[in-house]
Amino acid sequence: MSDLAEQFRLTGRVALITGAGKGIGAAIATTFAAAGADVALTARTASDLEAVADAVREHGRRALVLPGDVNDLEFLRDVVDRTVAELGGLDILVNNAGGSVSRPFLDTTVEQLAKSFHFNVLVPFELSRLAAPHLLKRGNAAIINIGSVVGELAVRGQFTHSLTKSAEGQLTRLMAVELSPRIRVNAVLPGAIETDALRGWLERFGPEVREHMISQTAMRRNGLPQDIANAVLYLASDASSFVTGKLLVVDGAASTGLLPREMPDLTAP
Repeated sequence: MSDLAEQFRLTGRVALITGAGKGIGAAIATTFAAAGADVALTARTASDLEAVADAVREHGRRALVLPGDVNDLEFLRDVVDRTVAELGGLDILVNNAGGSVSRPFLDTTVEQLAKSFHFNVLVPFELSRLAAPHLLKRGNAAIINIGSVVGELAVRGQFTHSLTKSAEGQLTRLMAVELSPRIRVNAVLPGAIETDALRGWLERFGPEVREHMISQTAMRRNGLPQDIANAVLYLASDASSFVTGKLLVVDGAASTGLLPREMPDLTAP
């Protein structure tokens, strides 16, 4: 049993996590630290990162705080360089930062799509490209992208997010075949996860919306950031040493009717 547990350890490894200030990113950081990794943390809000860094240090691991906006591609080079210089290398990259605002098709603009594509595809591509030379030196490195189950579905009202997260899924598969065998690349696709953002959204619509979501989920609950962190730990560890190019859905087997409100059919003007 001890040998089995050791496969999930990250002892002596260095991880870089984007969007690490709260929610899923923070849970991944503290989970990695508990598994023995040192972590570099980046997000826009320095105070959030410092709180996560304190939690990492409570596990006896080093934490490097790198506040900034990952949408600035020049900032990404500094993030990688400082991680390698100050923590001694890089074994794991978690592209967690991302997101977009979806509008109905006729209200969506090219500019909105471009902004979302930049955040959800170009940023993880560029950070992975910059990190790859350092990851190749480690031999059993891993990149994990955090996508969305919406990227695998066609759901009304989710046009921009679904389109760009779908592209991120294909980015994952392509990177996996390009970077194997020394770097494994996988993605975790969360469903409804009770982050601060989701809880804030649910509070605006009342308890019946959460009850509907739970009723439409086979596991009869929404997910927690720790559920995603556990999946990411598996994909980062030796326990998944023969797994690459996969999109792991973690959504409690939710139905496509998870959101309670459907957009009406379009009518002629």
